[in-house]
Amino acid sequence: MELGVFSLSDIYPDSPDTAASRIDDIISYGVLAEQHGLDVYGIGEHHTRQFAVASPAVVHAAVAQATQRITLTTTATVLSVLDPVRVYQDFATLDLVSHGRAEIIAGRSAFAEPFALFGEDISRLDDLFAEKLDLLLRLREQKPVTWQGRFRPPLHQVAVNPPAHGDLPVWVAVGGTPSSALRAGRLGLPMALGLIGGNLDHAKRLIDLYRSAGREVGHPEEQLTVGITSHFYLGQTQEQALEEFYPYYHRYLSPETNGGRGFYVDRPGMNAMAARRGALMVGGPREVAEKILDLHALLGVDRFLGQVDLGGMPAQMVRDSIARFGDVVAPAVRHVLAPSQKDPS
Repeated sequence: MELGVFSLSDIYPDSPDTAASRIDDIISYGVLAEQHGLDVYGIGEHHTRQFAVASPAVVHAAVAQATQRITLTTTATVLSVLDPVRVYQDFATLDLVSHGRAEIIAGRSAFAEPFALFGEDISRLDDLFAEKLDLLLRLREQKPVTWQGRFRPPLHQVAVNPPAHGDLPVWVAVGGTPSSALRAGRLGLPMALGLIGGNLDHAKRLIDLYRSAGREVGHPEEQLTVGITSHFYLGQTQEQALEEFYPYYHRYLSPETNGGRGFYVDRPGMNAMAARRGALMVGGPREVAEKILDLHALLGVDRFLGQVDLGGMPAQMVRDSIARFGDVVAPAVRHVLAPSQKDPS
């Protein structure tokens, strides 16, 4: 099971942070994640001033130069509004810079702003995403590419710059939409499921849909890979973690800091989501390790990524959380999941 962390790069006007300081911290978190033995580091993409990173490939190139092993992914690439040729070339270049560690998690976008910025019609969101995902997959599978669609000029025998080796990994980001899970399954692509509310039963329904759709069209079971992303904080103890995390979690979700989107969460509501089968991955090392193992045992999850900095959390708080994850929780999870060794006698 792969374990990692990610940042969506949120930034607040009343914070001492600037876009530049946030990006410096986000690069340092990727380096720290590798130093503490984690497998994957993700960076989100947004196109408003409430977030510091509009181009994850650029920031990941800086992380790549300071690391050697960790996988560099996106959480998520806003494919609905972007040119798939440009996306493919950017991440093929990142793959070269990182010597084969780049991947894309392609998403539809939960925000309206990118559609206005890039001149796309949000009422066609699903059609845009489906067509652009098709072209992105053609670019990695066909060399050269001939393609025609509705939303961009056609391509005829076009050769694009390749990644370091093999095919550039592409995942599909899924929120709570069953049609998105079905699409990922039918395409046989890995699914990155955002678990930001509810409990494991909600996630199981979508994962079952995904795997059933994949099996129905003949994809082998081992190809139907599932990752879970969740809000995350790892403290020294359960109570300390909940106490420290709550102000930042409340702020992060509040409509007052999300342009009217979001909701208010009280402390009992957060505590309920942080319970054993809840969506929130916050607690002490024992509690978080148990919840990650539940993801594997009950849902067959292959990867977990925790959103490690949100709501203006201080950088040292984030660094301590990453260090505990890599030094304490990850080894415990890997020990439980390691193949049993046969007695040589």
